[in-house]
Amino acid sequence: AEFVAQATEGIWTRSWPAQLNKLVWEGGHDLILSLGQVVPHEVIGMANYNKNIFVGTGGARGINESHFIGAAYGMERMMGRADTPLRRILNYAQEQFCRHLPLVFVLTVVGTNDAGQLVTRGLFIGDDHECYERAAKLSIQVNFTVLQEELGKVIVYLDPEEFHSTWLGNKSIYRTRMAIADGGELVVLAPEVGTFGEDPEIDRLIRKYGYRTTPEIMRFMRDNEDLRNNLSAAAHLIHGSSENRFRVTYCPGRLSREEIEGVGYGYEPLEVVQQRYDPCQLKDGWNTLPDGERVFFIRNPALGLWAYAGRLG
Repeated sequence: AEFVAQATEGIWTRSWPAQLNKLVWEGGHDLILSLGQVVPHEVIGMANYNKNIFVGTGGARGINESHFIGAAYGMERMMGRADTPLRRILNYAQEQFCRHLPLVFVLTVVGTNDAGQLVTRGLFIGDDHECYERAAKLSIQVNFTVLQEELGKVIVYLDPEEFHSTWLGNKSIYRTRMAIADGGELVVLAPEVGTFGEDPEIDRLIRKYGYRTTPEIMRFMRDNEDLRNNLSAAAHLIHGSSENRFRVTYCPGRLSREEIEGVGYGYEPLEVVQQRYDPCQLKDGWNTLPDGERVFFIRNPALGLWAYAGRLG
C-alpha cells in the first residue's frame, strides 16, 4: 500500500493485488511469450508489456482496481506516456514476484504508410523494461498526432470486425478528447455496435448509470454497492464521459435511440449520417465537404492518439 500511494501521488492508498492466471503462474513452462502491440492507452498511458500479464491474465480485483486507478488519476494526464502510476505498479509487481517466470515480450509498433496501409514500424523483443520503453518511444512518434488547431467536428469510424460494444468503441472518445474543442462534436459511426459492456454485468451497469460526469459517477459509487463492487465499470463510465465539454453522437447499427440516449449520448441513424459522412469517401485527417463543412476523420481510433498542442503541458 505504501508503494501504491507513492506511485499514484496519494490518489489510491490501498494495496494492489498482483494476480495471474494459474496456468501462467503454476504451469511450469519453459517459455512464456507475450505478443502485442504498443499504442497509446487510456488506462495505463501506453498499452501492452506487463499489462498483458497482470491485466490480460489477471483476476477481477486486480483488473478492476487498475482501471479505477487510471481513471481516478486522470486519463488525460497519462495517455501517450510510458511512465505512469499504474505502469510503475505493474513494473514493481513484475520485479518482485515474477523473476522465476520465463517471460519474453514481443512488442510491435504499427502505423500507416503514405498510402494509408497498416505497416509494422518496429519489433521489440526482450524480457525487461527497456524493451517496452523503446517500443513506447517509437509508438509516441508513430501513433501520436499533435494538432495545431482544436477540432470542432470529428467523425470516427468503428470497423465492424473489431468494434461490437461501446466498451471498446469508446476508444473514439478516449483517443480524440484531447483534440476536441469546447462545444465541439464527436460523431461515431458504429455499424456493428450492439451492446455496451463486454459481459452482461458491466453491460447492466452501463445501462443503469450511463456515461455521466466524474462527480456524478463518484456520487453513484458512494450511494450504490453494485457500482462500488465493480471499479472497472466505474472507471469505464468516467472514461466515456465528455464531462459536458463536447457532444458525443453515436450512430450504431444495432442499438436503438432509446438505448443510446439512455446512457447519456446523442443518437442519429447510421444510414442517414453515413450518407453525409461516407467513410469510403473521407480521408484520414481534414476533409471539406461540397457544402463547405470542414470535418476531421479518423478511420481507426485504436491506432493513435490525437491532441491539440495547446492542451499538452
